[in-house]
Amino acid sequence: MFNTAMTGYQEILTDPSYAQQIVTLTYPHIGNTGTTPEDVESDRVWSAGLVIRDLPLVASNWRNTMSLSDYLKANNVVAIAGIDTRRLTRILREKGSQNGCIMVGDNISEEAAIAAAQGFPGLKGMDLAKVVSVKEKYEWRSTVWDLKTDSHATIDAADLPYHVVAYDYGVKYNILRMLVERGCRVTVVPAQTLASDVLALQPDGVFLSNGPGDPEPCDYAIQAIKDVLETEIPVFGICLGHQLLALASGAKTLKMGHGHHGANHPVQDLDTGIVMITSQNHGFAVDEATLPSNVRAIHKSLFDGSLQGIERTDKSAFSFQGHPEASPGPNDVAPLFDRFINEMAKRR
Repeated sequence: MFNTAMTGYQEILTDPSYAQQIVTLTYPHIGNTGTTPEDVESDRVWSAGLVIRDLPLVASNWRNTMSLSDYLKANNVVAIAGIDTRRLTRILREKGSQNGCIMVGDNISEEAAIAAAQGFPGLKGMDLAKVVSVKEKYEWRSTVWDLKTDSHATIDAADLPYHVVAYDYGVKYNILRMLVERGCRVTVVPAQTLASDVLALQPDGVFLSNGPGDPEPCDYAIQAIKDVLETEIPVFGICLGHQLLALASGAKTLKMGHGHHGANHPVQDLDTGIVMITSQNHGFAVDEATLPSNVRAIHKSLFDGSLQGIERTDKSAFSFQGHPEASPGPNDVAPLFDRFINEMAKRR
């Protein structure tokens, strides 16, 4: 697949939503700013590989601690430069995402690479949420990055008035940070956690995270969300969480041709008419034609008209297909986090 973001390659590589995918970056010069531990979005690189046009020899950034090349080697991630990514992107755009393979070493051949690529079953029907998810629950109280300190401050639990339980289907760190910034103490739980265990934590709100793969096989998540929706607890989902909320509400999802991957996607708020530039990363989408009567469309893509946001009319539950936390990307949709806070405040 291809991503059109000009910056944020480290965030892209460490985003669990890219599990089992080789990422082609359309911007020609990748690696200019090196890497830093402060910019990761998870505890490891999840992308299966990286394809770029040009790898700069010098990284210029006061925060740089390691070159991109060394970072990829340290994380045992295969990558290739010198590729005509403009041509490759045109192929992917016209023909859809393709199986691919990058081989290194002494015993490699074109035949072996083609066989490996053809042997990949594709993301359709693949449940990756439980693969990338954390195995044990944990507390998160770290907030957004501060320029003055070049760090993420940890907030005392007593200063965080809301308790949010976040289902980890492949959650990005910056999502958790933005919740903390808005006064939330976050308990992150594994993807397969039962709703009864979540409700036992007495949350003010439940968050459904981003993640990789096909949402339909995640029956455990769909059932848990259905059970949570039987209560009056506010629910907010993004990306995979958006699709799972839709499935739990009775809608259906579909596989896209080449998906949306980038930081320049225009999305319109259907209530206000406001257009927002958003960060996107998804290969599946909710089929608007299948929305039941108690689910309303609230956002649409201005690229292809695909559904980008929904809300339940009978519950305090809503979701967005893109990434309001950006990282990388614009912050136009960040107010959705504020809406979640307001929904929790109204319930008190």
